[in-house]
Amino acid sequence: MMGPLAGFRIVEFVGIGPGPFAAMLFADLGASVIRLDRLTPGGLGIDIPARFDLLARSRPNVAIDLKHREGLELAGDLIDQADALIEGFRPGTMERLGLGPPQALARNPRLVYGRMTGWGQSGPLAQAAGHDLNYLALIGALDAIGRAGSKPTPPLNLAADFGGGALYLAFGMACAMLEAQRSGKGQVVDAAMTEGAASLMTMFYGLYAAGLHKLERGTNLLDSGSAIYDTYECADGRFISIAPIELRFRRVLFERLGLAYTTDDGADLRAKLEALFKTRSRDDWCALLEGTDACFAPVLSMAEAPHHPQNVARGCFVEVDGVKQPAPAPRFSRTPAGRPTPPQQTGQGSRSALAAWGIAPKRIEALFAAGVLGEAQAQKIPAK
Repeated sequence: MMGPLAGFRIVEFVGIGPGPFAAMLFADLGASVIRLDRLTPGGLGIDIPARFDLLARSRPNVAIDLKHREGLELAGDLIDQADALIEGFRPGTMERLGLGPPQALARNPRLVYGRMTGWGQSGPLAQAAGHDLNYLALIGALDAIGRAGSKPTPPLNLAADFGGGALYLAFGMACAMLEAQRSGKGQVVDAAMTEGAASLMTMFYGLYAAGLHKLERGTNLLDSGSAIYDTYECADGRFISIAPIELRFRRVLFERLGLAYTTDDGADLRAKLEALFKTRSRDDWCALLEGTDACFAPVLSMAEAPHHPQNVARGCFVEVDGVKQPAPAPRFSRTPAGRPTPPQQTGQGSRSALAAWGIAPKRIEALFAAGVLGEAQAQKIPAK
């Protein structure tokens, strides 16, 4: 294994969204992550063929029946060897299985127990279902996203699921794993998407408290309320983005555009920029502005982004098993991450992964015979 986390072992109980993404981050950076999946694939989100389920990359998939006593015993034996555990079930689920923090830490006192939920392990909403959009709504982020006069705009599921969820879970677990190396003691990391997303809003809560951020969406500097921090349509129907917030960068933009410099940021400037940018194609504006201090970039589609020279030069995207995807991040000078491996089908790694974790071959075969472990199951592309 390559990467700064080589040598660490993590048990992942398969869930959806932020839990798998956090596990992917650990695996991408070298940790040995064993992914414990249901015997029957599906039921955990979008029905997608295994090779395109990129959040499951870089780690083996073990299909296991946790409703079976021997399945729970096997999971417990893996936990005994692990540095950390990731689970994203509703509060109380792991406890009912007998694998909750009290049981897991009793058998492995140095274990870092990572828990991923939307609302947190406690509170009046702890047992309620929810998704990214709901978590953003509760902490004031969703109300702030959108154009003036429009309703709040869902920002994909980047802010709560992945930003406030997976990244905070991974960071919290990494901190706890570092501390465990000094103390020899593990602990529970209770990562709630609401609280992570609220943390992401820290700067804006400060601006609001200072009277520098209005509650009306689409009327502030960074929410499309500013003419010099927005996207504009070009002659070919494509879009470009400009963001010269600082005055010295605004001067560069205006000089390049042949406009008289002004600090005006109102409707008149917006109308002037809209008319100007529609006179030339996106590529023409790239030729004039890209690579300057005008704070400019073309708005690229997912089909275009992997081919941009900057992304190519940095290796921002890689192709694995014929699937173009983002490369592991960030970069490390001495312990670089390896190339991601393709996601596995359900149960594809049952034998090899368990053997690598020291489970005896005879026990593995007995568990297969008892129906506790499953083989790889072919997944078909769903009909449209």
